[in-house]
Amino acid sequence: LYNDGRYKEAEELDVQVMQMRKRVLGDEHPNTLTSTNNLAFTLQSQARREEALALMEICV
Repeated sequence: LYNDGRYKEAEELDVQVMQMRKRVLGDEHPNTLTSTNNLAFTLQSQARREEALALMEICV
């Protein structure tokens, strides 16, 4: 979806995956952080830089 420019759909899936991983694996698990980073890049692609930056800061 992301590669096809379908950012809104990609965002919805990114949020679902991130929330599920947080619930199952916890906030600090590497897979959860990867999902958070993926969502950040999707938001950045939609020119939502402040939201993206806030998520990226969680990942470091």
